[in-house]
Amino acid sequence: MNIGIMGGTFNPIHVGHAIIANYIIQNTDIDQLWLMVSPENPFKTGQAMINEGQRLRMVEMVTRRLDNVITSGFELTLPRPSYTIDTLNALKAKFPSDNFTLVIGADNWAVFNKWRSHDEIISNFKIVVYPRVGYDIVIPPEMSDRVIAADAPVIEVSSSKIREQLSMGHDMRFFMPDEVYEYILRNDLYKK
Repeated sequence: MNIGIMGGTFNPIHVGHAIIANYIIQNTDIDQLWLMVSPENPFKTGQAMINEGQRLRMVEMVTRRLDNVITSGFELTLPRPSYTIDTLNALKAKFPSDNFTLVIGADNWAVFNKWRSHDEIISNFKIVVYPRVGYDIVIPPEMSDRVIAADAPVIEVSSSKIREQLSMGHDMRFFMPDEVYEYILRNDLYKK
């Protein structure tokens, strides 16, 4: 099976994540897409992070409504800090008969050469890059057999903006699925 890995802290998950996941599973050769909840991103230290169990629960609220998209806490079981190459290698070791494709945004692709063992990732795994506002997707010709640009919609919604607005008590109900928004309100998450 070809499994796509779309990692993120999902702090919180929002409609942009759901739209991209829905697009990727329907418009690529990926058979199953795992939304992999990550510990704190090594590039994004210091953000207000709610606990892993709450983030997993919110991701499950979204994935159960999408065909062939599932929630994964696999990366949360690995040593930290969490690096994509370690996650991909651990997945390959645990599921040797499956192929794994990394799904990332154009913002991450723009700094991909700063990722740990980025050459090893490109050599051993396919990558699907979806568009993000303000970033061109440039794939060098020698990588065109391993890296694919997805013609997905450009979604301009960010978890950090949502957290900021929630902390001020603003209504963010249309930025995330109803069930996720109600969960955030019920549990008093992201308040100052």
